[in-house]
Amino acid sequence: MKKSVFLILGVLFFDQFVKILVKTHMMLGEQINVLGNWFIIHFTENNGMAFGMELGGNYGKISLSLFRIVALCGIGWYLNRLHKEKANWKMTVPIALIFAGAFGNIIDSMFYGLIFDNSFCQIATLFPDGGGYGTFLHGRVVDMLYFPLIEGHFPTWFPFWGGEEFIFFRPVFNISDSSITVGIVLLLLFQSKFFNKKQEEIIG
Repeated sequence: MKKSVFLILGVLFFDQFVKILVKTHMMLGEQINVLGNWFIIHFTENNGMAFGMELGGNYGKISLSLFRIVALCGIGWYLNRLHKEKANWKMTVPIALIFAGAFGNIIDSMFYGLIFDNSFCQIATLFPDGGGYGTFLHGRVVDMLYFPLIEGHFPTWFPFWGGEEFIFFRPVFNISDSSITVGIVLLLLFQSKFFNKKQEEIIG
């Protein structure tokens, strides 16, 4: 259990450190080229899900935030159960990564509207005198990692998008999104072995 806790805390610390650093040093839309044109720190915010996807409207934002909290409680309960059953690290590590990533973005949604002012045409202030830009559960998730590895245009004969600009990888994301993605990939890679082993234990 301690290893999962350290992993979760490590992801949360790194995620929030980078988000706060970007939020307090960059204006919305500003970017820094880290490695040429294929690794860019591009500051953007979104009201919704991972990789900049959104669920529109005020009620959509509240619903999404509440869903995230419920899902986080469910993931936390399952992770605790795995540890009680002394599950293999190949199962606990992916779940811990997913939990940490979900928690990281929930922190933004819950508190960033309260503790930051806007980043539009200015660098945001942490704990501003006039209060934040939003209310509880109405914070915007901070994204900054942008990897436009391949840029070009679809061939003119290509269906639907012929001649249009093509960028891979287009979404801007954050450490939490990365943690969730890595956790899901590891879970898909290891789950068959894990569940086969559990089945053998039950049959045996």
